[in-house]
Amino acid sequence: QRHLRLYYQPKVDLKTGQVTGVEGLLRWQHAQHGFIPPDQFIAPAEQTGLIFPLTRFVLEEAIQQCCAWHRMALNVCIAVNLSARNLQDPDLPRQVTELIAPLGLDPCCLELELTESAIMMNPTRAMEVLTRLHEMGVALTIDDFGIGYSSLAYLKKLPIGTIKIDKSFVLGMMANENDRVIVRSTIDLGHNLGKKVVAEGVENQAIWDQLVAFGCDLAQGYHISRPMPAADLPAWISQSSLGTGVSTAS
Repeated sequence: QRHLRLYYQPKVDLKTGQVTGVEGLLRWQHAQHGFIPPDQFIAPAEQTGLIFPLTRFVLEEAIQQCCAWHRMALNVCIAVNLSARNLQDPDLPRQVTELIAPLGLDPCCLELELTESAIMMNPTRAMEVLTRLHEMGVALTIDDFGIGYSSLAYLKKLPIGTIKIDKSFVLGMMANENDRVIVRSTIDLGHNLGKKVVAEGVENQAIWDQLVAFGCDLAQGYHISRPMPAADLPAWISQSSLGTGVSTAS
């Protein structure tokens, strides 16, 4: 675990430009092989069952870091990704409680992101786990919306507060009319269902401006900031250009 670290990418309110939270992203710096991308070790971890201790490590790191920021009066929420195996684990809500309760963190400051395809592997079990997490006050988000096995029937039933539009549509929407329609329609769908909508893959000002025009709530992407070590976030926030989402420190 000493080679594993979380980096944090800000999420910004498109109306105010203010940072509302961060997503914790796992990074593995191997002693011999250097940087190993998550897509090369997450899947094997899921297949071998190592995803469970790995998820606990990520949750513990993220929750402790969130508390540390709160002690600095940096009141941001923190998001962590769940795998399909995590959604089938009835013990997950208890583990989250064990990590949060001793620190006194408000559960709503923790956000768990999950994909449509992970939910659809076993919708009944996933619904049970997510309902318990929701009842605890933990925030829940559908990640990569639009590329999985979408089911509007389950979407309206799930205790989800936020939808995150997959970055492939956001990146392509300035050049591709179909992508633009998908992004706008997803924003409208989310709002009509009472959900907030996050756009990831915001890599330039033109995309930012278009999302503002569409009424999107939150944005995340390289135009705002690349993922950064925890120690860098307070200074980044203090130097960011609120209202544009562009960091003057980048």
